[in-house]
Amino acid sequence: MLRIGLLSIILLSLAGCTGTPEGIEPVRPFESERYLGTWYEVARIENRFEQGLSEVTATYTPREDGGITVINRGFDASEAVWKEAIGKAYFVNDRTRAHLKVSFFGPFYASYIAFHVAENYDHAFVTGNSKDYLWLLSRTPSVSETIKADFLSQAKALDFDLTNLVWVEQSLPKPVQ
Repeated sequence: MLRIGLLSIILLSLAGCTGTPEGIEPVRPFESERYLGTWYEVARIENRFEQGLSEVTATYTPREDGGITVINRGFDASEAVWKEAIGKAYFVNDRTRAHLKVSFFGPFYASYIAFHVAENYDHAFVTGNSKDYLWLLSRTPSVSETIKADFLSQAKALDFDLTNLVWVEQSLPKPVQ
């Protein structure tokens, strides 16, 4: 009986990792093919897996199994090295809804939810399974003050805690890929 209880707790906690935070609606309709390619991280709520990184990019390419390969890169100035994480993502429901589950560590998945994507797919606002995660992504290393203001306005309206918001430095030459 104890094993069933523990298994239930584990399954519920894993399911929660691919959920949607209260008040967040994934973009629909979503054109996944237009979202592929390289995005620059302009801002983020600091988190343990990106702590201290600058020059952060995310590159999305199609996988043969219908998913998406995710390559995150960032520069760690304290060690003077580029760091990279390669993962895989799959749509939670269907490809027309911007809610994916992403894994960088084996069978463990977390939500990736684009709740705002510009009409021309040049910038996006993204969160995870909780409001502890927030990113402003762009096709270019910087965005206009208007986009920054819109990002901050939407984040505040959705009750994100912006105390640990980081504007990501994007000034070094990128590594050869």
